[in-house]
Amino acid sequence: MIFRCFYTGILFVFVLQWSNALPISKITTHSIELTPCELCNLLLPIAKDLIAQNESSLMEKLGIILCQYLHLADDAVCAGMINEYNYVLIEILRYSPLSTYEICGVAFDCLRQADIPALQWNVTLPPPTQLLFSSSYVSSKHLSSKYILSILHLADLHIDLEYKPGSNANCGRPLCCRDGIPKSSELGAEFWGDYRTCDLPLWTAESMLKYIVQNEEQIDFIYFTGDIAPHDVWQQTQDKDLEEISFTTRLLKQTFPNKKIYPCVGNHEAAPPDLFPTDNISWLYSNLASQWIDQFGLDEQTRDTILKGGYYTTIILPKFRLISLNMNYCTENNYWLFINSTDPLGQLQWLIQWLQYAEEHQEKVHIIGHHPPRMCMVSFSWAYYSIVNRYQNTISGQFFAHTHFDEFMLFYNETDSKQPISIAYITPSFTTYPNINPVAVLDHRTMILNLTATNLYNTTKFIKEYSAKSAYSMKDLSPQEWNKFVLQLENDIDGETMGLVYQYFMKSSATGEACDRICRMKLINCNLKTARAQDTTFCFEI
Repeated sequence: MIFRCFYTGILFVFVLQWSNALPISKITTHSIELTPCELCNLLLPIAKDLIAQNESSLMEKLGIILCQYLHLADDAVCAGMINEYNYVLIEILRYSPLSTYEICGVAFDCLRQADIPALQWNVTLPPPTQLLFSSSYVSSKHLSSKYILSILHLADLHIDLEYKPGSNANCGRPLCCRDGIPKSSELGAEFWGDYRTCDLPLWTAESMLKYIVQNEEQIDFIYFTGDIAPHDVWQQTQDKDLEEISFTTRLLKQTFPNKKIYPCVGNHEAAPPDLFPTDNISWLYSNLASQWIDQFGLDEQTRDTILKGGYYTTIILPKFRLISLNMNYCTENNYWLFINSTDPLGQLQWLIQWLQYAEEHQEKVHIIGHHPPRMCMVSFSWAYYSIVNRYQNTISGQFFAHTHFDEFMLFYNETDSKQPISIAYITPSFTTYPNINPVAVLDHRTMILNLTATNLYNTTKFIKEYSAKSAYSMKDLSPQEWNKFVLQLENDIDGETMGLVYQYFMKSSATGEACDRICRMKLINCNLKTARAQDTTFCFEI
């Protein structure tokens, strides 16, 4: 999800990428039309000069004035966002080795990161060892029933405790359905949730979780891949985030008292959201370590790396290891990486060490994280892709979130783009934000809460949306079968099956736009077949 909200300080605009709440592509002032990147390149040097002259205190006040003058957001959002991010952006402009042109290019995605030397790095991979298994995927027909596991994958809950039925659902802020009176021509926020710019009411989330407990008795354990706080990004504080984390942890523990829950860190767990420094964030990690160990039941041995950077590894079953990554250290939305993006906290090198250990001890590994790797900075993304290639026989599952859509990503052999080697699942969101039905993913069966019917009949209406194997007539869910399915879609791009794929991608939302041929081609080539950032192997200019 990408918010487009501008941070400014004396004619300085800095894009913060959150969602489609403010999809600004150009700014027009006095008949001069500029793209955000052009405006950034024009104004960023002025901001740097102010910092050099110790006049940075002016930036917050002048930034708010300019934000309001350009109508980039309402007064409260302008003041809140700039107040939250002022210190961080000043520090980044003061210490980043990147030039003005490079900072703007990365922030606005108008410059290839491969052309920026300071962002280029790689990891060292050990040579392969003798393997017991030749493939990372083991079909269920080769396993006895006691080894077939059912995993509940939850992500992007974004429960809004301030949701108010009947309030303004089209308020112009990054999050609505909290206050205000709707226009006379518009309906107010509906009781069970709303397709507009709103997160999920608590009672709807509780009903969804209750449905899972009552109808899915075979869940063995749960992956919770992050994002707790609602999208009120202009008013996030450390205390508020910690309260929301504690509340959601208790809710999940009370709902699933006898299930192990394996979490990872979402971008909304930080305050301000997205910004994860490599130090001075103990306020978050010490809290997560306590809650994940005390409430979710993680092993005590996970504490050290959780305290260091919000990541860990643990054994789920004999010969079955989980690695939970903090993918917030991979994305350009984490502007601290503009100072140093080289394998922050040594997390990828740590990942390699544990995959090497798993390979040598003949363990299979699942990897969970919040951001999908194609949404990472280029060097991190391509290094991760190389790691998956190297340990394809050890990694048997990858699970991500963040996009709010129902997707999968294929990984291919780095030297043979026709050979699939791994598959990653991107689970859809619990929240309706933006304009989609909330869901819970069980194995790869997807249930949706039909929000239209729920509000109409004033009771929650759940629907089994689809099962991947039966809907797509697949023998199994191996990378090879997924690749075969994608090739079928390419050969019948206008067919009904491709229409189903888009429908499920959008979680059967009735509010989404139709997907034409170009839209379908982009979904295949830029989503399903692309797992590396700025990779044009498949995602060419359409």
